[in-house]
Amino acid sequence: MTKAPSYSAARIANRVKALGREIVRASHGRRLDVVVTMDRSFMFAADLIRAIDIPVTLHFVREDVRDIELGGRARREIFFANRDATNAAEGQAKLKGRDVLLVDVVLDSGITQDFLLRRLGESKPRSLRMAVLLDKPATRRVALEPDYFGFRTASNEMWAGYGLPASNGSGPNGKNLVAMGGKRSAKAGQAKKKRH
Repeated sequence: MTKAPSYSAARIANRVKALGREIVRASHGRRLDVVVTMDRSFMFAADLIRAIDIPVTLHFVREDVRDIELGGRARREIFFANRDATNAAEGQAKLKGRDVLLVDVVLDSGITQDFLLRRLGESKPRSLRMAVLLDKPATRRVALEPDYFGFRTASNEMWAGYGLPASNGSGPNGKNLVAMGGKRSAKAGQAKKKRH
């Protein structure tokens, strides 16, 4: 029996610190507005923010992917619940001319992140970049690559720990990241599609 791939807490910590240093170098000491997608990104975002040794301002967004009917056809819509980071009017005042970093934990199809980056781009920031812990390029459905990533991983791996729950909702408090297997059930696959 093959052992499930995993990333230890020490390996994650070292990689996150390295990402923080890369982000600081690219920011040239300027303040950074960090937009964090909730809820699964909270652990990665907290550690990454502590590794960014320049002034930061935090904004939090929560995605809500809904299947709606429009003209008799099913369509998937993405909404973001937050205070102001993606609100066009308030966001333009708050993020215009700023250096903005979107932080998410997994980049899979990229559809949700692409939509959010376009919304953030409407506020005319000076720079707009994205950091993710896990990058799954094989399943990308849009032309999007992260500016910073912790680890590249197989597209069929489901991960648990370090803020990510297993398909039954358990294990987000695990210190290590552990792959839960390559084959997903149809139900788990549908849940994953709704999140990205």
